Amino acid sequence: MTGDLIFILLALLTVVPAVWVVSSRNIVHAGFGLLFTLFGAAGLYAYMGADFIAVTQLMVYIGGVLVLILFTVMMTRVPSGGRRTHGLDRYVPAGVFAALVFGVLYKTITSVEWGGSEQPAMPTIAEIGTNFMTSYIFPFEYVSLVLLAALIGAAILIRERRDEQPADGENGTAEREVQQ
Repeated sequence: MTGDLIFILLALLTVVPAVWVVSSRNIVHAGFGLLFTLFGAAGLYAYMGADFIAVTQLMVYIGGVLVLILFTVMMTRVPSGGRRTHGLDRYVPAGVFAALVFGVLYKTITSVEWGGSEQPAMPTIAEIGTNFMTSYIFPFEYVSLVLLAALIGAAILIRERRDEQPADGENGTAEREVQQ
């Protein structure tokens, strides 16, 4: 009974913010909803005994990808042109596609024989961590250097682009006003 309650709470922690992500009109709120959805998925992985996938979910998706998305969204200027409304032409195809995906998932889930294991899953993180720091240390460090080089390159490209754009008052709006 306690196991079922834990599963239900983790499933709610995954599904409710996912609905929030889809229905939110504010992209920052949707990003934070995605944070809770991914955290709930990591909890479900840990509950099922997939400790490596749970830690990977936390480190890669929440720690890396989601933080990058949130920083990008918060640093981007959103044009203030008011809210645009869209008719059913956008929602009907998305609803049909969602219903088809739900139908395929439902058919797959109900057609599989779900037999549980009597033995608890063996942890794998210690073995993977040992392999990362012994046998695979060179590829691990090489990938970190490649990612660092990509980050430095992106920062240089953004800095060059920012230097090219004139700010208001610096040959920007003042010149346009003189020309008119």
